[in-house]
Amino acid sequence: MKRAGTLRLLSDLSNFSGAARLRELLAGDPAVRVRCSPDGRHLLLLRPPGSPAPQLLVAVRGPGAELESAWPPGQPSPLDAFLLPWPARSALVLVWESGLVEVWGSGVGPGWRLLQSTELCPGGGARVVAVAAPRGRLVWCEERLAGAESQLGPPAVAFSHRVCVRTLEPSGEAGTNLGSTHILLHHCPAFGLLTSRKDLFLVPTATTWPGLGHILLIWSPSKGKVVVAGPCLGLSHGKSLNPGRGDTWDFRTLLRGLPGLLSPREPLTVHTWAPTPQGLMWLDFRGTVSLVQPHGGSRTVGTLQEAPASLAGSAALGTFHGTLACVLGSTLELLDMSSGQLLERKILSTDRVHLLEPPAPGMEDQEELETRGGLRLLSAVGLFQVGWKTPQSLELPSAEDMVFEEASKYYQRRSLRGAQLTPEELRQNSTFRAPQALASILQGHVSPSALLATLRAELRDYRGLEQLKAQLVAGDEEEAGWTELAEHEVARLLRTELMGDQLAQLNTIFQALPTAAWGAILRVLQLQPDGNGHLRSQAPPDVWKKVLGVTAAGKEPPNGILPPFELLCQCLCRLEPQWLPPFVELAQQQGGPGWGAGGPGLPLYRRALAVLGEEGTRPEALELDLLLGSGRPKAVLQAVGQLVQKEQWERALEAGLALSPSSPLLRSEIFKLLLAEFARHRRLDAHLPLLCRLCPPDLAPAELLLLLRTHLPDELEPPAPFPEPGAEPPLTVGLLRALLKQTGTQGRASGPVLSLYEDILWDPGTPPPTPPRVSALQASDHPGLEAWAPSGQGLYVTDTG
Repeated sequence: MKRAGTLRLLSDLSNFSGAARLRELLAGDPAVRVRCSPDGRHLLLLRPPGSPAPQLLVAVRGPGAELESAWPPGQPSPLDAFLLPWPARSALVLVWESGLVEVWGSGVGPGWRLLQSTELCPGGGARVVAVAAPRGRLVWCEERLAGAESQLGPPAVAFSHRVCVRTLEPSGEAGTNLGSTHILLHHCPAFGLLTSRKDLFLVPTATTWPGLGHILLIWSPSKGKVVVAGPCLGLSHGKSLNPGRGDTWDFRTLLRGLPGLLSPREPLTVHTWAPTPQGLMWLDFRGTVSLVQPHGGSRTVGTLQEAPASLAGSAALGTFHGTLACVLGSTLELLDMSSGQLLERKILSTDRVHLLEPPAPGMEDQEELETRGGLRLLSAVGLFQVGWKTPQSLELPSAEDMVFEEASKYYQRRSLRGAQLTPEELRQNSTFRAPQALASILQGHVSPSALLATLRAELRDYRGLEQLKAQLVAGDEEEAGWTELAEHEVARLLRTELMGDQLAQLNTIFQALPTAAWGAILRVLQLQPDGNGHLRSQAPPDVWKKVLGVTAAGKEPPNGILPPFELLCQCLCRLEPQWLPPFVELAQQQGGPGWGAGGPGLPLYRRALAVLGEEGTRPEALELDLLLGSGRPKAVLQAVGQLVQKEQWERALEAGLALSPSSPLLRSEIFKLLLAEFARHRRLDAHLPLLCRLCPPDLAPAELLLLLRTHLPDELEPPAPFPEPGAEPPLTVGLLRALLKQTGTQGRASGPVLSLYEDILWDPGTPPPTPPRVSALQASDHPGLEAWAPSGQGLYVTDTG
């Protein structure tokens, strides 16, 4: 059914300060320039130089004083003026052709007051020909007035302009901060400057050299790039242009590096330029409306029923809800932007009409929220909204019906039964209480105060999210905005049932913005390092349950979609691999039945290992840390075995010593594994004190010696007193003594000897007495003394007494 265009009266201007003067200027001067503040509260009217007083009027809707200014004949009036949306107050910027800039503010006292005055062109060597005020910046095109350039030929004089930028931000309660000048373009022609919420358009003017009249530039400050476009050629080229990095371009050099743009073409025949959220629109003298998008592409939107008669005729362009609105004289035409079809044509009561953009997203008041997205039309009669009227025959469903319809779709997706769940069943079935509670709220059964108290936190979060989206739409600090938006979305998804679309969406966020997503996880899980290389968390158990949970049986995620725990491990492995083992250890301390930590499924360390890849392709350091931190006997023994193969003796010993006394069997197995290596070679000798500490306290010396004997290398030849050069030294009693001491009890036992070998541990303190020395003659007289001499050896001692 065909829609009907409507003009809804928003204000008869009586609620603006200086309403009479406002109506007078709107009705009397067709050349007046009209601008609206982003919050919609201020209207700025600037008359051309030479007009009768006042040349400047700022009207305020609601409380606040208007500002009227006039400049006497002979004194220059401002070239342009802008309203800036500063948080604490409204600001007005006036720019003169000489380069003088004045910043006025309201809200810091009664009326308006001058905050700062400065010069854009110190020394008087330039003349400002165009100026614009994109978000947080002041950009102007100036003509250099050097004497040498004035004597050059026309082609050289055509490149005597340059485009400059300075940051302009509030400072304190009543101050401004105007940054240093940065030159964007050198040696360029005269450009007109138009700005949308995200981009700055540099368009040719009537004084632009004809050979360049078909070229325009699009600068995106948030992206740090400039696009040079030739709409009639269908060509566009992008280059880096970021003042923060010191980028600047010589316009002539820039064009020489872009083939095809200097092809001979007629200048663009433009009657009216209009920046819109979709890009830059222009109306030519044939009545055709074209659009240049921010990436440089261009297309024809449509053709008006009536073309502008001359340059003096008034025209205005604007867009709303996919519709192009064009005011040409006293005619309003509405065209479909996708097809170019004329939707409606209206005759207005006046030809003094101005189109105003709607307030920026997030800056509307409660009254304007109801008319969000519509285009506003200003005349001396009043302020109107251009929109579409819904046909009477089209009945919209009630809020209560919409609740039950959406709830039935939601519960149907979660249900396992084949029968269709209907809204009528939800109304009568008491099992589903949530939609019935929401419906009762919408019906007014809950008082507004109780409802506001319940939803206060949610409304505050929602408003913050809407303001964040508005910043992204405006192109203000895009990187920080996307990061914050990703954090909000991850936190929201963790409060839902992570399955199906929600799980896929979580995977997409982690792939697109891994750093922001992990930052959200840090906040949700409240992760903090404890200073000892471990992590601690104060998150409630239900949050950990969603993070550690696995997909239900028969509902495995599709290929490429990871469960939450595997997704976190993959992200952490990419960003901070050294924190992956502590995170898995912390996750193992959480959990409950079926959570993935203590349930019958795979243990968490094995789920984390699966994220690292197949066995043999994983990073060795991470794999060892995950195995050692798992607390599982088989995994720890596997890790110690790998350390032994790498001959990392100290770490293998420390892994055994790190086990708590509640794991005596595992410590004993690690000790036996390392004792076998100690028996085979001498590369563990330097770590013998650690091996002694690892020795089980209940191990008897006899058991120790039997273990050593099992792993001693076989002797193929009789032992030699000294090893061959280059051969492995054998195990000696001196090395063995320390281990045997560790297995024995402290001090000599008072009871019977417990072991056959235990007596060798005890030190008698003093050596046995030395036998008396005798001569050979005395020895023959006492044959019993020969027992002191070894067999086959004689005693060659002399009596000294």
